Amino acid sequence: MAFIDVVEWQPQSNDIFAWRFPNENLSTATQLIVRESQEAVFFSKGQILGKFGPGKHTLSTENLPLLRNLFGLPFGKKNPFTAEVWFVNKAAPLTIDWKTTTMRFMDPDYGQMIPLVAQGRYGLKIRDAEKFLVKLVGTLNSFDSDQLTDHFMGPLVAKTNSCLNTFMTQNGIGIMTIAGHLDELSTFLSEPLKAFWDEYGIDLTGYYITSVDLDTSTPDGKKISDAMSDRSAQNIAGYTWQQKQSFGTVNNAVQNSRGGIGMIGAAMMMGGGMGGNAAMGSAMMSPTGTGNFAGNMGGMGGGARPMAQQNTVFCSRCGKSFPSTNKFCPHCGDPYNPCPVCGRDNDANAKRCSVCGASLQGQNALNNMMNGNACSRCGSNVPAGTKFCPNCGNRM
Repeated sequence: MAFIDVVEWQPQSNDIFAWRFPNENLSTATQLIVRESQEAVFFSKGQILGKFGPGKHTLSTENLPLLRNLFGLPFGKKNPFTAEVWFVNKAAPLTIDWKTTTMRFMDPDYGQMIPLVAQGRYGLKIRDAEKFLVKLVGTLNSFDSDQLTDHFMGPLVAKTNSCLNTFMTQNGIGIMTIAGHLDELSTFLSEPLKAFWDEYGIDLTGYYITSVDLDTSTPDGKKISDAMSDRSAQNIAGYTWQQKQSFGTVNNAVQNSRGGIGMIGAAMMMGGGMGGNAAMGSAMMSPTGTGNFAGNMGGMGGGARPMAQQNTVFCSRCGKSFPSTNKFCPHCGDPYNPCPVCGRDNDANAKRCSVCGASLQGQNALNNMMNGNACSRCGSNVPAGTKFCPNCGNRM
């Protein structure tokens, strides 16, 4: 039987935590080479014979005294014995990536349960090689970072999710602001995880959270993400959700009208607020095609003037159509507040037309005067039942 003369480990990657030498036929003349950041541990018959730090060692009954008890080996000479030799990497790799499963969180900004997923990186260093080998390695030939992550995936994810939820809830932090607290969150989570790894003879040398994001892999997460993107687009473009819904109603109505789908593109582009072209867009948006296009073209040069005729308008509140001769929407009762340029119905408090951008302040004052809610002298809005204008003293 051949005996091994030299036992050593030359790792090709720093991600391997422990490696077993493939041959167990040793002798008291075998040379053991342990490199820096390594430690060698000997097992035989279910017991630990001894361990060796960096350096070159000759195995003997002097540095492995249990050999005399287990095998009855005498002093001196070349005596054979069998043992498992494990090399443990005691460096501190910082390349172990982790990612949680989907967790549910009550977001304080939205007041809704949203799905979150977190990911990051951590580093480990084996402090107690014996405890690590006894508790984790078992019958494996090696133990790398992937095996370590898989082995502890369940408890690690549970602890991370619990601590993450606790931190965000206690500090009132939502998904929109969590990116500014990743350093604090990493520190908060690292403390309970240090105690967890210590049980296995491992030191947690670094723990970092790189992101906490909305989990768009779930159906509700995708819907929330789309809604958030839509909200950002509205803020940038300067329109409200109600206006968007109104635009959509107009779009559907025109597609179903005689104007057809070809007219809606011009209406939305030209009537959407490009200054002098507003009247053209408004005329084309008329579902019945009776808007006085020529009259509006004439007003584009020297100043805006109201459309000569528009048979149908769309309510700014409910989006349903009604004749432009009405003073109120027959569907929801909202007052008709026409734009002096394009005739589009607008909210009573709107300062500019939502379609062409024309000023509505003069029109709103006129409407208030007609409804008895404005002073005939200064035009100020006054509460119903007021006898004298609080601004100029005019008798109402």
